[in-house]
This record gives sequence, C-alpha cells and structure tokens, in this order.
Amino acid sequence: MYKIVRKERLNEVTWLFDIEAPAVAQKAQPGQFIILRVAEKSERIPLTIYDYSSDKGTVSIVVQALGKSTHQLAEVPENGSILDFVGPLGHSTEIKNFGKVVCVGGGIGVAPIFPIARALKQAGCEVISIIGARTKDLLILEDQMKQVSDRLLVCTDDGTYAKKGFVTQVLQELLDSEKVARAWAIGPLLMMKAVCDVSRGYKLKTIVSLNCIMVDGTGMCGSCRVSVDGKTMFACVDGPEFDGHEVNFEELTYRQNRFVDKEKCSLEDYRSECQCQAQK
Repeated sequence: MYKIVRKERLNEVTWLFDIEAPAVAQKAQPGQFIILRVAEKSERIPLTIYDYSSDKGTVSIVVQALGKSTHQLAEVPENGSILDFVGPLGHSTEIKNFGKVVCVGGGIGVAPIFPIARALKQAGCEVISIIGARTKDLLILEDQMKQVSDRLLVCTDDGTYAKKGFVTQVLQELLDSEKVARAWAIGPLLMMKAVCDVSRGYKLKTIVSLNCIMVDGTGMCGSCRVSVDGKTMFACVDGPEFDGHEVNFEELTYRQNRFVDKEKCSLEDYRSECQCQAQK
C-alpha cells in the first residue's frame, strides 16, 4: 500500500497528491510517468509525474476527477492509501542547455510541463513558459510555473483571466518576434497538435508527451501504440515523449476515442475537429 501524505484541492475538479513511494522517488526524472491502482478491482491509471523528492521519498501527481477511477482516487483521504503505484515508467526528457526554449502547458498539462521547465532552467536554458486553461477557475500551478520560468505568459480561452485566447496564439506571437531553439508542449491531444501546426512553420522542434490509453505500461498490450514518422511506436516504452512533427495526430485521436459511441466516433468527425482546433 502507498500512503497519501498530502492531498490538496487545486480547483473544483483537480487534486494534487503527494504519494509515499521512496523507490519511485529515487529514480524519477522529468517526463516520466507512473501507473497507479486505487484498489484491487480498480482501473490502472497512467499519470505523468508532477514532482518528486528523493529526500522525502514522495512522488507528486495532479489528477482531474472526471471519470469513475479518478473520482475514486479523489475520494481517498489524506493519510489514506492506494494499492499500486508503479514507476517511474517511460523515457525521461532530454535536458541540456539548448539556449532559449518555450514550454507550453494546456489545462492539466501544466502539471507535467512543470518539472521539465524546472530542469531546463537548472541546465542553463532561458525558459519562456506559456500556460492556459478554458477559464480562470481551471488554471493551475501559475505560481509554481512562475518560479521556474524566466518569463511566464498566461491565457484563458474565455478571457476571464490574463490574456484572452489560446496558447497557440500566444506561441505564434512569441515566435514572430523571437528565435527559440526548442519547444515542449503538454496538454489535450488536439492542443498539442495545434501547437505543432504552429511551430512547424518556424521549423521549431517541438516535443510532445503522449498520455495514451495504457494497460500494462511495459509495451505488452499494445493499447498505447502510435505512428511516429510512419513507424509504429509504443508510448509507454518508446515515449511518452516524441517529436510532435512526426506524430500522426489524426490516427491517434481516432484511437483514443475508440471506446466512444461508434455513432460519435467517425474518422471524418475527428479530422474535422483537428482542423478546427488547428485554426484556433
């Protein structure tokens, strides 16, 4: 059993947990993820790591309580325990002094972009971070991102806080005026695709983190397969980070929704949705 040593509510649907997991904390690196299970008959949930402390022996995760399993996790009290906490899994982020970099986090993606931005700054990079959410109430970890960034640009879709607009618009304005060496983008699938559509025009290499549907996390089940540069890859063992310009987002979006009602799951519907998001 793994103890929840701290539990903090970030907004109406989002929780931060510090989990006592010394072995995982000792090895965790930016960009990696864990798979947890709340109880014996619970679903296995893959979650990218938000923070970790080898001294405290804790790993921090940020979770949106939107489905049955995440609601079950949100109901576990502080000092309560969960059954399984496996990791760290996947490859870590390549960290070195690239020069000026940009880290883009959308929605819940702000959490996993945080350790990446922090590590890049510690490596000597000039870190410009762009974070956004649909509304002010859903924006998370602004103060934490400010601490690890040389500049922090914030936006909300509806304009209830900071700049009104999408992270892609803020990114384009930035790239129109400054030269950036590399970018990272983490958030909803269509948001990452839209970021890559923008950065492609500037020939800016953009790394995305693919939190695909997973079962075992070791490459055996094949649920997280994705086409990258025309090759079949597995997000759990080959990723979760990939060059976003090489990811087949259209195919991946369709696969991610394969458990949705078939009447709402046509490839044409998702192709149209991708095009709409890119235009934003």
